[in-house]
Amino acid sequence: MEKEKRYSELSEFELHQEIAKLNEKARKAEQLGMVNEYAVLERKAIMAKAYLLNPLDFKPGEIYEIEGDPGAYFRIDYLNGVFAWGYRLVGNKQEEALPISMLRKEGTRQADSR
Repeated sequence: MEKEKRYSELSEFELHQEIAKLNEKARKAEQLGMVNEYAVLERKAIMAKAYLLNPLDFKPGEIYEIEGDPGAYFRIDYLNGVFAWGYRLVGNKQEEALPISMLRKEGTRQADSR
C-alpha cells in the first residue's frame, strides 16, 4: 500500500485532483446530512488550496478579507509556510493562524479548484 503524501509533496496537478476529490466527497456528505464529515472535507480542501498559492503574495501588516466570512478581516503579523499568523480586526485580537487560501485582498478572488 502506498504511503499517503503530504500536500507539500504534491505537484500542482495532484493538488487540483485532490481538491476535486475532496469537493466531491464533501458534496456527497452534505447531501447525506453528514455535517461533521462535510466540515472536515471542506477544511482539507482549504488546506490543499493553500499549497497552490505563493506565500510571498501575502504581506505582513496588510489586511485581508476572510473567505467564507463576509465582513470579517484579518491582519497578518507574519507567515509560516502556508499559514498567516495574525488576528481578526473584530473580537479579542487573539493571535491565530489561517491558511493563506482563506485570505483575499478586497476585490480579488483566490485560485479555485478548476
